[in-house]
Amino acid sequence: MKYRIDPRTGNQLSALGVGCMRFSRNISARIDIGRAEKLVMSAIDRGVNYFDTAYIYPGSERALGEVLRRNEGARERIHIATKLPLGHCGSFSDFDRLFDTQLKRLGTGYIDYYLIHNVSSMAQWERIRGFGIEDWIAGKKASGQINQIGFSYHGTQQDFLTLLGAYDWDFCMIQYNYMNENYQAGRKGLLRAHEKGMAVIIMEPLLGGKLAVGLPKKVAKLFRDTDSSLTPAAWALRWLWNQKEVSVVLSGMNSMEQLDDNITTAETAEVGKLTEGEIAAIARASEIFKEAYKVPCTECNYCMPCPKGVNIPGSFAAYNASHVAGFITGMSLYVTSTGLTDPIRNASGKKCVKCGICEKKCPQNIEIIKSLRMVLKRMEPFWFSIAISAVRKFMNRK
Repeated sequence: MKYRIDPRTGNQLSALGVGCMRFSRNISARIDIGRAEKLVMSAIDRGVNYFDTAYIYPGSERALGEVLRRNEGARERIHIATKLPLGHCGSFSDFDRLFDTQLKRLGTGYIDYYLIHNVSSMAQWERIRGFGIEDWIAGKKASGQINQIGFSYHGTQQDFLTLLGAYDWDFCMIQYNYMNENYQAGRKGLLRAHEKGMAVIIMEPLLGGKLAVGLPKKVAKLFRDTDSSLTPAAWALRWLWNQKEVSVVLSGMNSMEQLDDNITTAETAEVGKLTEGEIAAIARASEIFKEAYKVPCTECNYCMPCPKGVNIPGSFAAYNASHVAGFITGMSLYVTSTGLTDPIRNASGKKCVKCGICEKKCPQNIEIIKSLRMVLKRMEPFWFSIAISAVRKFMNRK
């Protein structure tokens, strides 16, 4: 296993991390502890030391805690990352209530890497700041219950850059892959976080598996012709590990085959190892994806900020992904990009007042107002508001 240094702590973090959201489940929809244990312990024995879970991943924290309890000494060999659910926080007391529950589930007295979960705007950070989150973090760090504090992000690039300077963060987690190089925080955000001495954890490196299976035929042929020994997943992961700013790449593996493939790739992937031919192949693969885009948005962000808060490039990226990578993938991106599960953010195209400011700035001369109407028609069908209301209710329950 290759390791990368966390600039803040000097910790050696495995280049590959396990995302525990997708643990295998049995017929009753509960996590299969036996299969989870086999995967987790095999990963640990092969050098993986970063395991990511969250309060709102059903059964995930409890399952990881049970696996560690069953295997003496395993806890001390790894770094646990888990997350504070923003939607469950309504007061200072909620921080302790939720955190104590997480410690109990995980069977540990401390969290190595603790994140504010799914931040998508500065307004969300300011909200919990008003509840006293900074004092709470300071107290937990002083007591040794939290070692490193960070946040996971799903918002605009502008807000990400602002958020980096709003608090002395230790690390962050962003969505980043070769198909979405400028999506959300994007490469610009990756570079800025690295410049600030933060570890950067990568989520969705395979775009929900769409960069591993079901590739456009032209992309699959391109990769085979360039190097037939590499799987599509290996191409995507090696592109990330070629960048020195990337600390850990999370993969939501739920089978030993996936674990074996990813570890084999991780054991040989290094910064600057991609050849010029391989870099060109990945760039061409990205172009092929974009050729299928319905809206020719390059996510340059020149149209931002929208005076009404609409996440224009995020909406277009999700809409395009819904056609290229599948509706479910696109919808997932749309909900996170526009913050529709959080009434404070709610950056849907429905807020567009047709002022036209964005169209004057767009170097691609996109008819943004017309295109946003296309996005709304596809991404917010008649049942959408009902579904979002149900998700909000779940996310904000105590």
